[in-house]
Amino acid sequence: MPFENRSDAGRRLARELVRYKDQRPVVLALPRGGVPVAAEIAAALEAPLDLIVVRKVGVPFQPELAMGAIVEGGAPIIVRNEDVLALASIEEADFRSVCERELGEIERRRQRYLGRRERPVIAGRTAIVVDDGIATGATMRAALQATRQRNPKTLVLAIPVAPTDTLAALRGEADEIVCLEHHAAFGAIGYYYADFGQISDEEVVEFLARFSTGGSQVAEERPVRKSR
Repeated sequence: MPFENRSDAGRRLARELVRYKDQRPVVLALPRGGVPVAAEIAAALEAPLDLIVVRKVGVPFQPELAMGAIVEGGAPIIVRNEDVLALASIEEADFRSVCERELGEIERRRQRYLGRRERPVIAGRTAIVVDDGIATGATMRAALQATRQRNPKTLVLAIPVAPTDTLAALRGEADEIVCLEHHAAFGAIGYYYADFGQISDEEVVEFLARFSTGGSQVAEERPVRKSR
């Protein structure tokens, strides 16, 4: 396997991102799996860690297949995967119904993870958007578009592994992309990790608690716990 676990992937990504350390970066993770990866990057760059709460909009009869994605915000951004919508013959009412359900889950996660936590300023800074991998790219596209609306100086996508064609399709969404591995025959993200255990809500909250929000200093100088 290319990566031992998400923390290993994060450390390896951090070595490729060290050049951004002096650019006042903010590290933005897609929960839950992207958080252990992003925590390693934030620690190495001495940057604040924040979240982009985004949810895949899955096909009703095959939830793992993304027909779109939706991301938090006053006016939530919805990205549609038109190829999947057509292939699965999804009616607009069904698509909207799943979107509404996922908006409820986004709000639950936002309250659980962030509560009254101060959010770091993105405008004028380097924003590094992180996940543990990319499959269809729908959720990442929504996350990048939402981050772009916050006016970063530079928008960077940082991921351990992705399909080659999906990575190419995302190049217009970010100013720079750092990807350790990409494969034409991809499979699933978990195939590239020896340990790809689920990350709990409690672990997400613990990771966030270790980092400041307004400044660029890590709140605690203890090792980031490896994912289970």
